[in-house]
This record gives sequence, C-alpha cells and structure tokens, in this order.
Amino acid sequence: MHELLSSIGSPLIQQLDFYFHKIDFTLLNRLSFLLFILAMLLSTGLSLTVPQILEPLRNWRLVICSLVANFVIVPLLVFIALQFVTVSEPIKIGFTILAVAAGPPVLPKLAQIVNGNLAFAAGLLMILMLGSSIFMPIVLPLVLDGVQISPWQVAKPLFISLLPPLAIGLFIRSRFEAIATVVAPFLRRVANFAFISGIGSAFILQFNSLIELVKSGMVFAIAIFIVVAFAVGYLLGGPNLDTRLTLGVGTAQRNIAGALLVAGTNFNDPAIISVIVVTSLSLFVVIRLIARFSINQKVPSTEVSTTSLNTQ
Repeated sequence: MHELLSSIGSPLIQQLDFYFHKIDFTLLNRLSFLLFILAMLLSTGLSLTVPQILEPLRNWRLVICSLVANFVIVPLLVFIALQFVTVSEPIKIGFTILAVAAGPPVLPKLAQIVNGNLAFAAGLLMILMLGSSIFMPIVLPLVLDGVQISPWQVAKPLFISLLPPLAIGLFIRSRFEAIATVVAPFLRRVANFAFISGIGSAFILQFNSLIELVKSGMVFAIAIFIVVAFAVGYLLGGPNLDTRLTLGVGTAQRNIAGALLVAGTNFNDPAIISVIVVTSLSLFVVIRLIARFSINQKVPSTEVSTTSLNTQ
C-alpha cells in the first residue's frame, strides 16, 4: 500500500513542482495588489459619501496628531535609534526610507481588519500621501547622501491609482445608492481575494530574504519598529478606540509604494528592498493580533463614526 501511494505521490509532487515553477509570482503579485487597490478603494467610495470622508478633516486636533505621529515622532525615533544601534548600511537605509514614507495605500483595508473607522481611514490616507509628497523630497536628501526624488514621483500614485477609483465609487454612491449597496459587498470579496493572493505571492518572493533577516536577528528590530509606530499612532488617536486603532495601523504601516520608489531609483542593493517589503508584510501578522484585541473589546467596525470624531 505504501509503495502504491509512493508511486502515485511522486509523479503528483513532480507535476505540482513543475506548475509551481511555471508561475510568474512577480507578475501575480503586481496584478493582485493592483486589483486589490482598485477594488478596495472603489468599494470604499461605494460605502461612503464625500461629507463622511471630509468629516475627520474638520477635527484639527486629530489631523495635527496624525501628522505629528507620522512626520515627526516616528522619523525622529527611528533616526535616534539608528544612531545607537549598530546595523548594516542597507538595513539602516531601509528603515530610514520607511520612517519618512507615510500614507499606506492599504489603509482602508487595515482599518476594516481592526474594526477601525473607515471614513477616517479614507481621509487620513489622502492627508498622509499628500504630506509624504512634500516631506520625503525635503528630508531624505538631508539624511541619506545622494538621494533624489521629486514631489510628483511620490504624489503620482495618489492621483493616478488611488483617487480615481475612490472618486468613481463616491459618484456612483451619490447618484445610484441602490446599485452601490449591491456592488460594494461583491467588490469587498474581490479585494479580499486579491489581498490574500498578493500577500501570499509576496511571501513566496521574499521568503529567502525573510529567512536571512531572521538569521541576522533583524526581524526583532522590524517587530520593534512596528510595535513602537503602532503605539505612537494609537496614543495620539484620540479618546475613541476606532480612531485610535485606525491611526495606529496607519502609522505602523508605511507608504510601501513611495518607499520602494525611492529605494529602486536611488540604490542597487536588494537588501534595502527586502527590509522595506518584509517590514510591510510583517505588519499583517501584528494586524491579526490587533484585530483579535478589538473584537475582544467588542468594538463594532465603523464605516462612519461622526460622533466619535466630533467628540475629540
């Protein structure tokens, strides 16, 4: 019986291995995340209205705290830590780029996972990405020799990839609310599928780099970076748990698109790319723990929470 199973299993394993190596995981990763971003932001637009997204911007205290957390405290803490901790140059460069790159395109999804405030997440995403387009070109050349980047390079994904699907969703919601109500859940399922595909292919592509970072002990530095950045955002997120969680994950997860753009156009060392990608991927492990905490706290997922925003 064992010999029979072995004779059947061996060709099957070989066949699976053949197809596995035929898959272009780089292409799969890019297409998955592109589909994820489009479906996620379109469904976000279908679920909200323009006034709901603009509502958080009226809370100046929350906006200022968000900017301070992402553009002052996190970069400053990372810069100070790198002065006292001995790390290789690629890792130092990778963390420095991540520290100044705020505004993760996946923020609405992160807010959804941790039962955060979706309206605040959408508004915060726009603020942080616009802020990064100004902040990164000014600060990076000061802390890293030879780095050059224009504001348009950082802001380009916002205007080309992020705003159009969100705007289309908002328009459909404002004119055809019944259609928006039906389509939004389907798009969320598409986004979830693309998200899993993108994360899975990214782990496969970065598996060797992840092993190397674990062996070097840098995975602990990555974990500390994520926890500290989340704590900064969480503590400055106001008195309500939904906005605390949203700002926490929005501060912990950096703008990977902007960070990879800087690393890819200014440096040739693949280790820098690995630090950026692995740090971003590692956050999703932490996100699951945070989501479990928020569920234990019995905090409902709030697409809109104008009461919580107005009381801060």
